Amino acid sequence: MDKGYCVTTLGCRVNQCESAAIGRRLEERGWQQTAAQEASVCIVNTCAVTRKAAMQSRQAIRRIARANPGARIIVTGCYAQIDPSTLACLEGVDTVAGNAFKHIIPDLAADGNRSRDRETARIIHDDISACRQFAPLPASVKGTRTRALLKIQDGCNSFCTYCIVPYARGPSRSMPQDEVMRNLHSLGKEGVREVVLTGIHLGQYGKDLSETTGLESVLDAARTRGAIERIRLSSIEPTEISETLLAGIANRRTGRGRLCGHLHVPLQSGDDKILKRMRRPYDGALFRKVITRARRLLPDAAIGVDVLAGFPGEDETAFMHTFELLEQLPVSYLHVFPFSPRPGTPAWHFKDKVSTGVIKERCLKLRRLSDAKRRNFYLSLVGKKVEVLIETGRDRRTGLARGLSDNYVQVAISGDLRPAVNTFVTVEITSVTEDLMVMGKPV
Repeated sequence: MDKGYCVTTLGCRVNQCESAAIGRRLEERGWQQTAAQEASVCIVNTCAVTRKAAMQSRQAIRRIARANPGARIIVTGCYAQIDPSTLACLEGVDTVAGNAFKHIIPDLAADGNRSRDRETARIIHDDISACRQFAPLPASVKGTRTRALLKIQDGCNSFCTYCIVPYARGPSRSMPQDEVMRNLHSLGKEGVREVVLTGIHLGQYGKDLSETTGLESVLDAARTRGAIERIRLSSIEPTEISETLLAGIANRRTGRGRLCGHLHVPLQSGDDKILKRMRRPYDGALFRKVITRARRLLPDAAIGVDVLAGFPGEDETAFMHTFELLEQLPVSYLHVFPFSPRPGTPAWHFKDKVSTGVIKERCLKLRRLSDAKRRNFYLSLVGKKVEVLIETGRDRRTGLARGLSDNYVQVAISGDLRPAVNTFVTVEITSVTEDLMVMGKPV
């Protein structure tokens, strides 16, 4: 297809948001989304946060090149930012564009005269550490999607010792608040009922704009100006979860611009020595205080936690500090990651590595804990009412519609009511199946 495109996305929600926005811009220019084997241009939005993610990015490029030798492949994302020359040497790659150039990918796609000889692959790249301007891509929604992602912040100033992201994304920078509101209003006009505000370091939103602009001011504006019915926050650091923010979520669970009862909080380690070596700006006691306060103010909220297993120097005692802290805290689920040394970060040079086998064992133990936490959280909701945004109509085989609750639970809905897709329904949670399907009925 002459103007057919496909986008393959690896990694985080920010990448997903940017890929959707690139697709939207292409379609505004007459392109049509299609399968990789039929597209004339294939875009791969890469990830480099772990060694596995980088490997999967290369595999995706090679897979597309084999399936569609005639396609022009444009590679972007974090891997393209930190190691463009490696990607430029892969068979079939036409252009490698760093993160600062994602917004011009529709222009690159239109440049159909580029040679596909891998020795002439074009690299468009600069020093992203000097970037100070937020380069927005449009907010995007596809087809009958009920929810949209909106990136309002990019970059990170923290430089944790294990993390490649600041080198791949540059310093923290924010979308101006008026532009955030314009995007929210645009999405609302398209029928979107829920928007996930996302960023690389979301809690730093606005600090590069003015002393009075911040995440809470954006949430206030979304509430008072009525752009979107339901707002969800992506990951937010424990040091940035203020009592004011928690009270705002607790007090804004109804009406337009209501805030979802859902927090996703990075812990990484529960051992103070490891946290210090990671260059994380808190200790286990502060994390415990934040989560305990969040649960007190938001008793039915989903609280997810990121945890990193096997950081250099994590002996059995340090790991058990992490495990026991998470076991004791009232969290709802864990996202578990094995430590992956990244070239260019301080931790790459740390000598006291943990063996791969031990890391796997610790990840397995943490994932089993996550399963137990998730089951307990779901069971605690039985008999309670939740607001569900219907995402799929009734399945012919099961007769069940599905939707996402305010507190981040996928609910399968039984009963006589046939809720329409993209509507809010109040549902009573009735049961939890062995495979952790949450069942509910409209009330």
